[in-house]
Amino acid sequence: MAMFWCTEALPLAVTAMLPVCLFPTLGILPSKKVCPQYFLETNFLFLSGLVMASSIEEWGLHRRIALKVLTIVGVKPAWLIMGMMFTSSFLSMWLSNTATTAMMLPIANAILESLFGDLETLKKNCKTTEDSESDIINGQSTVKLHSLPSVPTEKQILSIDGMDGMEQIEVRTAEEIRSESNYQLKVWKGFLICIPYAASIGGTATLTGTAPNLILIGQLKSYFPDCDLINFGSWFAFAFPLMLLFLFLGWLWIAFLYGGLNTRLCFKKHDRRAQAEARAKALIEEDYRKLGPINFAEGAIAFFFVLFAVLLFTRDPKFVTGWSVMFKKGYVSDAVTGVIIVSILFFFPSQKPSLSWWFDPQASNTPYVPLLSWKKAQDSVPWNIILLLGGGFAMAKACEESGLASWIGGHLQPLAEVPPAAAVMLITAFLACFTEFASNTATIIIFLPVIAELAIRVSVNPLYFMVPATIGCSYAFMLPVSTPPNSIAFASGHLMVKDMVKTGCVMNVLGVLSVALAMNTWGVAMFNLNTYPEWAHPLNKSAIVTDMHLMSVQSLNATL
Repeated sequence: MAMFWCTEALPLAVTAMLPVCLFPTLGILPSKKVCPQYFLETNFLFLSGLVMASSIEEWGLHRRIALKVLTIVGVKPAWLIMGMMFTSSFLSMWLSNTATTAMMLPIANAILESLFGDLETLKKNCKTTEDSESDIINGQSTVKLHSLPSVPTEKQILSIDGMDGMEQIEVRTAEEIRSESNYQLKVWKGFLICIPYAASIGGTATLTGTAPNLILIGQLKSYFPDCDLINFGSWFAFAFPLMLLFLFLGWLWIAFLYGGLNTRLCFKKHDRRAQAEARAKALIEEDYRKLGPINFAEGAIAFFFVLFAVLLFTRDPKFVTGWSVMFKKGYVSDAVTGVIIVSILFFFPSQKPSLSWWFDPQASNTPYVPLLSWKKAQDSVPWNIILLLGGGFAMAKACEESGLASWIGGHLQPLAEVPPAAAVMLITAFLACFTEFASNTATIIIFLPVIAELAIRVSVNPLYFMVPATIGCSYAFMLPVSTPPNSIAFASGHLMVKDMVKTGCVMNVLGVLSVALAMNTWGVAMFNLNTYPEWAHPLNKSAIVTDMHLMSVQSLNATL
């Protein structure tokens, strides 16, 4: 299954269903233990997040949020890159990373065209003086007029006279034009590359943001049923600061690499760039103005979205008493909370109800249209991912019951000599590299059971290894095929593989260092990672059987 997931010889969802037929027939697990793994409460939490995301997309609330953020951060390239990254990461906390990237890229392209003009013209301007000379030598008559010092015509002078304030025409040489065009092309690449990266980073901040986070919860409940440290609130309290830290470091690197960090951030200048920035600002404000005032449906979705996040966060945040204490212990989970909220979307009206109907039955009533229809939810929910989650849980259950994870963990005993802090960095770096070539969901399904057994073998808090491994699976930045968001950005045709490799290599390093810092600072305090917890002491059944078998063999040898 691991080979099929990595090579995608079969569709991922089809491979995920193989345990239903293989595990019972091979005598690994009975079907009554395999099939329930495909719809655990973790899958319901994931489903509720997807349904909420589809309602946000249905009424365009995500576009309003994106444009509002961009009007706030300003139009200088570095600030726009920050605005793009912040907006993409925030949206991907609740929407899928792929949907966020697909929505943000057209907005970015519209802003860039307002700033720098047509991309193809920009690429032509980037041609070196030698290229232009060779064109002339080869007899081509396409001599670029902008390669010569520009002299304003009478019509240009008259049009400039009519503008507010007399601006002196700037005469630029071919070298200046080429240099400016190269700068603009670099900024363009920075815009395109920052969006998929920010979407991948933002997905790690919430449990419903990306599939590996939910797989961690499912496998924790399978391996360590008494572990209740990880839920929506506690994960958000840990991962959100990590997301902000990595997002800031990533912004510094991308803005530095692609020309956004310069003195223009601190000093205001009146030149061609300033004029382009003013046009871009006007475009963003105009697009936001076209949305009009927020309507009843958008307001209702925003209310339920905030309620969804607040209830999940406050159910049992661990550092304070949550509202779940009002119910029987262990009965209300994050899945229950999510399903309650999204169920309301299917009957809550999308238009403000008319109260006059109650007093006059003859009065016209507003047509009833719910915030979300089941057809829309059915079409927008990626059911293949839900099957993939189930296949991962089934595979983890089989590894546990068969003793495979214990056997692999025993062969990783030499890693006990490595300091735990160094092991965290090695695990995160290894999985971040592995997931460049395989899907992050398949990667975490394959390695999480092994990492859990490794933690037990070396007597380290399992969360100390499992949490960074889970987050590291989302840090795939180097290749277009690493994640769907990377592929979408690369498919625009404006990025090259070397651009992603050069940028993503440093991003991976920054990600590994950020995770190591988080785990050894506030992660230790939140999850008490310095001690080996009680809930990790009981090994799974297969491990106990394996250890008893080894002990009996040793005692027999001693007797003989």
